Amino acid sequence: MLSYILNKIGYAILTLFGVTTVIFFLFNVLPGDPAQMMLGQNESEEQLQAVRAKYGFDQPLSTQYFYYLNDLSPISFHSTQKEDYTYLAEEKYNAAVLFSLNETDVALKTPYLRESFQKNGQKVSSVIAETLPNTFVLAVSAIVIALLIGIFFGIISALKKDSALDKTIQVLSTLGMSVPSFFSAILFAWLFGYVLHEYTHLNMTGSLYELDDFGEHNQLQLKNLILPALVLGIRPLAVVIQLMRNSLLEVLQQDYIRTAKAKGLSSAQIIRKHALKNALNPVVTAISGWFASMLAGAVFVEYIFGWNGLGKEIVDALNTLDLPIIMGAVLIIALMFILINIFVDIIYGWLDPKITNT
Repeated sequence: MLSYILNKIGYAILTLFGVTTVIFFLFNVLPGDPAQMMLGQNESEEQLQAVRAKYGFDQPLSTQYFYYLNDLSPISFHSTQKEDYTYLAEEKYNAAVLFSLNETDVALKTPYLRESFQKNGQKVSSVIAETLPNTFVLAVSAIVIALLIGIFFGIISALKKDSALDKTIQVLSTLGMSVPSFFSAILFAWLFGYVLHEYTHLNMTGSLYELDDFGEHNQLQLKNLILPALVLGIRPLAVVIQLMRNSLLEVLQQDYIRTAKAKGLSSAQIIRKHALKNALNPVVTAISGWFASMLAGAVFVEYIFGWNGLGKEIVDALNTLDLPIIMGAVLIIALMFILINIFVDIIYGWLDPKITNT
């Protein structure tokens, strides 16, 4: 198992390196001067030159690429000259010097995602730290809804195969997979947040924390989580129902299930003790991809519901061409994909030990 995990981590590091490289060159070939984006329209040539030197924009693209890798790396190299971009400035890096070689400091630090172009020099890591937890809460809530309801109806559908109830569940799950999230978000916000507001008391827009009536303190508003979590959970819910039904039907045809029936075990005992664990394998695999994609796919849902998460932040950054925030957010989402896939591979290996031996 240990070698299996280390092998997955090695592939993850290579994948993250590739994603970082693609992101850097993709956003650095876009037309426009980053220095002008930061200063706006009232810049002077002296100001432009100062900003380019400060952020390394005056260097060749290859040098900027190595600067970027150095900023992201937990072990990095820094010049001891204050005028150099790589100087270990306290306002930029949260680092500790390990040792020095000539005029270079080797430091251990947290990854530096640079500064926002539009938020008065606020660090990208701070922006992400403020918004990512809200997106994580939304994604986890949606996945929990999809798993609990999906597994239940998937089991019911399998046990009632070809009945009217089974066909109804299949039609509804197919419809759920077909409807785009942004359309569901608009429909749910209008129906439950506006038309039926008198009965639901739900708002069309709102985030997890909102200012009180006096504008002094943030208050937890869990009711604002209901609609976006339901909308975000519709498509994975439909997938879980289909996968659970088909997987359980396949497992129920196995010989050991027939043996369990011959021993006089009830259907509930057979499902709980013998069939459920094996039937969950494809569900676990699929839901991992859905959970990771939710961190990226929540963009439209968050924007429509006004949910202050990473997805909404990405849309705002795209509107203002705030490239560091876009690049940092994409990197974080890619990292989440990788970590979740490693975690799911470990769970999958536990569910089916034969996988770790291949």
